[in-house]
Amino acid sequence: MTPETVLECFAEAAAAVRAVVDAIPDADRRGRTDRPGQYALDLVADAAACAVLERLPATIVSEESGRHDRLGTPVTVVLDPVDGSTNCARGLAYWATSICAVDADGAWCALVVNQATGVAVTAVRGGGARRDGRELRASAVTAIGDAVVGLGGLPPRHLGWKQSRVLGCCALELCEVAAGGLDGYLSPGSFHAPWDYLGGLLACTESGAHVEDATGAALVTDDPTVRRRLVAAGTPELLAALRGAGE
Repeated sequence: MTPETVLECFAEAAAAVRAVVDAIPDADRRGRTDRPGQYALDLVADAAACAVLERLPATIVSEESGRHDRLGTPVTVVLDPVDGSTNCARGLAYWATSICAVDADGAWCALVVNQATGVAVTAVRGGGARRDGRELRASAVTAIGDAVVGLGGLPPRHLGWKQSRVLGCCALELCEVAAGGLDGYLSPGSFHAPWDYLGGLLACTESGAHVEDATGAALVTDDPTVRRRLVAAGTPELLAALRGAGE
């Protein structure tokens, strides 16, 4: 496999998700399953994405359907078919399909697509990050008083950032940090799973941004039980300042 062939497959999977979700009548989009937090549309999207991704010689770890083992492969594809399910269910134009391939050296290549707009971010380890073909560079803001920060929920305290946004889609918000639209991002608790952040993490890394777990735990994993408290910023100075919001 090459990054090009993997990203082509990821794009096909994302297109399949968009097609099946678009076919769900608006009146049915809020339907739930028996699993807490899961929408019926999540399962429809997952089936469509996995049907494409299973063509790759890779194990798949999906938020919705768990682990699809492929013995002997060095690559695991971590999938969130619909990140921002509540946004999607309610017609809010900020939800994504996030897919990241992980190998023995870490996050390898990724695609995060804003399915409401079609705007796509791709990232390849050592090859940079791009949004619809344009190279991404993170913000150079260092002072928290100058920063616009994305929030994954309400933090215990406000540290004096200039403005904040709560957009409801971790994958896309990390891509906003990679692109410099957001100067930083933080979550107030350890609730983000690998499928939420791996695609955006690689985009951040390749654009010069910095991402960490606030407790110091490793971020790159395909373990579906892992949950992390994310802090991200375009500069080390802002990253250090944002750590304090969750303390």
